[in-house]
Amino acid sequence: MSSNSLEQLKAAGTTVVTDTGEFESIAKYKPQDATTNPSLILAASKKPEYAKLIDEAVSFAKTKSSDPKEQVNIALDQLLIEFGSEILKIVPGRVSTEVDARLSFDKDATIKKALQLIDLYKAKGISSDRILIKIASTYEGIQAAKELESKHGIHCNLTLLFSFVQAVACAEAKVTLISPFVGRILDWHKAATGKTYDAAEDPGVISVKNIFDYYKKFDYKTIVMGASFRNTGEIKELAGCDFLTISPGLLEELLNSTDPVPQKLFADKAKSLDIEKKAYLDEEPIFRRDFNEDQMATEKLSDGIRKFAADAVTLSKLIETKLSA
Repeated sequence: MSSNSLEQLKAAGTTVVTDTGEFESIAKYKPQDATTNPSLILAASKKPEYAKLIDEAVSFAKTKSSDPKEQVNIALDQLLIEFGSEILKIVPGRVSTEVDARLSFDKDATIKKALQLIDLYKAKGISSDRILIKIASTYEGIQAAKELESKHGIHCNLTLLFSFVQAVACAEAKVTLISPFVGRILDWHKAATGKTYDAAEDPGVISVKNIFDYYKKFDYKTIVMGASFRNTGEIKELAGCDFLTISPGLLEELLNSTDPVPQKLFADKAKSLDIEKKAYLDEEPIFRRDFNEDQMATEKLSDGIRKFAADAVTLSKLIETKLSA
């Protein structure tokens, strides 16, 4: 048996991804990939050691435009690329870079922004194969991802995913990867019921298991990457899931633990399950109806978009201050 719980998780067939914008944390845990979002970039950007990246993004924007508003938008995009580029010097795989959450309900604007981000990476000599464009799992976002994948060959990570409905549509769209949010689902149910849940009964864990089984049953190639964990119990219950993206604090707990982490999810066992096949991608009214019936998912998606958008605004204001200094 491997010496610590983190190595056991990897041995169970799960690819470990770090959920942070801080380079030292990424290097320490030797993940395959890394994910970022506006909140993580904002948190990292407040630390002195990352000030250089903001300065580089601001300098870049000044060379591209003389319009102050346009400079802010250019610098914000470039800051994401500066962080992503540095992360790719550490991880052997891919980094997820997020489209502005304020575009979550605009398919065409999402596609345009994704292409711009890919071009910025290419200008730094980084191939699109090493990038996952991160998009909120709205109906419009899923449609944008379908087009990016099929027409442009751009790999997408569909985030803020809280429901089976979203997951089915993403699989039909043949997106590269989805990020179902385990901990935020748990948060909602705890607040709604006042109950505490052990790991095996955790509603977020159960949601990811159901999605995993559905994908394997019907041979969908989309990667299931559990995200947004509240404790290591949730992580251990999902051992065997394709990917898990984990914060540095929980990675440290796993690294320092020797508790057993047996595999819990099995692709071959899912094949024999009695599961009904659904269709949502080309059935917008049905997608919206069934998604609306899931109160938790509806509330958490809108809440997540608002929070990511607010952090993008805060980051923009920070950049604006730098530009005017």
